[in-house]
This record gives sequence, C-alpha cells and structure tokens, in this order.
Amino acid sequence: SPTSDSRMILQAEEEIIEMKDVFSVKLKRRRFVGQKKGGTLLGITIFKCLNKEENKLTDCAIHLNNLSEDHCHSWFRHLKEILNGFQNRPKSLKVFVNPSSHKREATHVYYEQVAPLFKLADIKTDVTVTEYEGHALSVLKECELQTFDGVVCVGGDGSVSEVAHGLLLKAQIDAGKDTDYIPTPVRAPVPLGVIPAGTTNILAHTLYGIKHAVTATLHIVMGHIQPVDVCTFSTPSKLLRFGFSAMFGFGARTLALAEKHRWMPSNQRKDFAFIKTLADLKPEECELSFLPLQIPQEDSHGNDRITLLYLGSKDQWHKIQGHFLNVSIMAIPCLCSMAPRGLAPNTRLNNGSMALIVVQNTSRTDFIKHLKRYASVKNQFNFPFVETYTVQEVKVQPRLKSGLEAKENTYLNAASAEGNYPWNIDGDLMKEASEVHVRVHPQLINLYGVNTDDLESSHATCNCI
Repeated sequence: SPTSDSRMILQAEEEIIEMKDVFSVKLKRRRFVGQKKGGTLLGITIFKCLNKEENKLTDCAIHLNNLSEDHCHSWFRHLKEILNGFQNRPKSLKVFVNPSSHKREATHVYYEQVAPLFKLADIKTDVTVTEYEGHALSVLKECELQTFDGVVCVGGDGSVSEVAHGLLLKAQIDAGKDTDYIPTPVRAPVPLGVIPAGTTNILAHTLYGIKHAVTATLHIVMGHIQPVDVCTFSTPSKLLRFGFSAMFGFGARTLALAEKHRWMPSNQRKDFAFIKTLADLKPEECELSFLPLQIPQEDSHGNDRITLLYLGSKDQWHKIQGHFLNVSIMAIPCLCSMAPRGLAPNTRLNNGSMALIVVQNTSRTDFIKHLKRYASVKNQFNFPFVETYTVQEVKVQPRLKSGLEAKENTYLNAASAEGNYPWNIDGDLMKEASEVHVRVHPQLINLYGVNTDDLESSHATCNCI
C-alpha cells in the first residue's frame, strides 16, 4: 500500500520477483532506540540475490509496506514455506576459518561479509577457527557430518585442499573403507563451500569466475550445486591425498622454497621463491606412465546405445622418460588472476578426465615464454617442448640422483638429493620419495558454485588428428 498519490502509482514500473532468486524474508518493524523485541509492524522485506556483471552476485532488499498484522503474517508464512521447499539450500553449516591465510584476512572476511548473510538466510553455523595445520582434518575425522547440510572453508587453496581431503577421508572411514588403498572411493556426503581469502584462490576462481566473498557466500546460500571430479594421490603403499590438481618439478620447488621462507610476507616470499627457482632452473629426471582417457561416444546409428572410443588400446599404458622442468596433473581448469583461461584450459570440472601437461627440458628463455603465455589469450602449450595429454591415470616415478650429482645440487635440489621429491597438491606441499599414482574419480564431491564453462563459450581445440 504505497503512501503516494494515484498519479505516482500509475507511473511506477511493474517489477517481477522470481522466488528462485529470493533467499530470505523478514517482518519489517519500527522500533525505538534500544528496543530489541516487538515494535510497530510496517510490512515485510524480501531479500533477493542479484546477478551483476562479470559473474558477481550481490544482495538487495525489497520493502513491501502493509500495516495489517494479519496480511503481513500471512505473506511471511507463505513465502517462508516456498523458500523452505528449495531442496539444496543449506539450513546448517560446519564452517572452518583459517586465520593465517594470505594477509590474515579470513576472520575479518567471514565475520564482516559472510556471517551476516548466513544469519539473514537463517542458516545455523558451527564455526571452527583453525589453530594449526591439520586442525580442520582432525576435526572432520571426528565430526558427525549428518548433522550438517554442508561444510564451508574460509581461506586459501591450501586450507580448502585440507578440508576437501578431510571431508572425503571421513566419507571413506564412515563407509568402512581401507584408507591406505582406495581404488573406488565413495562420494562426499555433503557439499563443500569455498570462501576465497587466500592469495591465488584457484578453486574459488574456477567455481565462481571471480574472487569475491559475497558472490561465494550467495552461491552457498542459494544452494547452487556443482559436481566436481577429484583425484587420489597415492604411493604404492598408502593414500597421500584427495585433491584437484598437482605440480611436480618447477611448480613444486617454488612452493617448497616459499614454505621455507614463511617469515616473509605472503606476496614477497612467493615472488622471491619464483625468481630464485627460475634462476636455479633444473629439470627432474623421471618416468611418466599414463592411461589415456576412454571417451564415450554416441553410436553413429543415432540410437541410445553407447560405444567407447579408446585413445590407444584399452588399458594400454603409455610411457615417456626424460628430463622435465614441470609436470602438471589437473582434474579442473584451475582459473586464477594470473591465468584467466586456466592452468589447464582444455579440461572441465566434471568430465571424468585429467590434463597431463609435461614441460620438457629447455632453455630458461623459452620456459619463461611458456609461463608468460598463461597470462595472455595465446595458447600456452604451443611450444615444441610442451606436451599435453588427456588421461585418467598417471604414475610419476622420479629417478634418484647418484652420489656425485647429489653433492653438486644447490639448495633447490637438496630435497631431491635426499630422495624426497616435493609435490604441490592444491597449494599444499608434500614430499614423497617413491612413485606417485594419480587417479581421477568422476564427480566425487559436490561444491557450491556454478560451472564457469557455461558462463562463456570455450575456446578449447583438439590437435590429435
């Protein structure tokens, strides 16, 4: 019931609100200063999710005025019933906040930007502020996940990786699986939400197309679910990690050096590690074995029968040996501000495959040219020393250095000289001495977010013929 005259009503434009865009409804009251309950009922306020440019989401309030208590309560009750009918929207969340991520901003991001939206949407939260590395993992192992609709992580890629690993590991424990060897893991029981508060925030960029805490929060509140492939990283004797992407060689050595200089500010230590590793650029000698992807194809007769097209013979492992500067294994595109097309632009969030990107030994100048291409629209793989494969399994077997070579190694090769080869798994450093076996498991986890492939057309091409 607008208070203006009828002429203003005629000039007003009609606005349609779709309930799928609404995430909260509240009774609107006028209260005196200090008054916490009661007050004069003025109407209801509807809170909706607004999609702005560049994938950014924001919230806005629409006020509907009505001084009738009966009308307001009736509208409020019916709108709440509609909102409660949306299946994927969480009512209760387990939240992990890593206070040491990036510039120690995660706590501020959560309590200033995220928590108010959760409260507005009537979502109950159980918050754990992590105190040490592995804290979230230990909490998840003991957590009764069935009491929550989802798990949320506020932090950087390393924090998200730990929570995703813990969520999947808990699922295997609850299913009675042997956690040392898991050829066919069970799916995570609840979705995972990612609130970016780190340096690169690769998973958040890949899910939302942007680093924006409010956008990430609204995807969680609205219950936007995206199934995502996950990899298992194992040695011959045990499971190392569940993860989405990994680097061996340059990408892992850079992280190892950055971790060694934790006393430096985040951006400085990463820049320092990058330049120092580049200055001491040396390849790793190893053997790569991989199983090419088996691609489902529709039958040429147009019926519903499915046939399989094999890249090579079925279950035929391919082997390549040599000196490699970097090896990337990625089940998701891995978008970030430094690589807007993604570190692996030819893979997808949930197509059941991994991108294997192998950079063979080359000059420092050519390697830098390859790295620079990630920040541009040009194909970063269009070099004679870069090979890409679409695979479902990979084994990486480093060659141990001889005693003479070990003595000649610089600091960056010290880990290799000891037989411990650094791996960068989702921004987390892991050191392993033996063969690492990587398998992809299709749609093993649900993440809150959207498929950014749907937001813009893909420019991926195939040169296999």
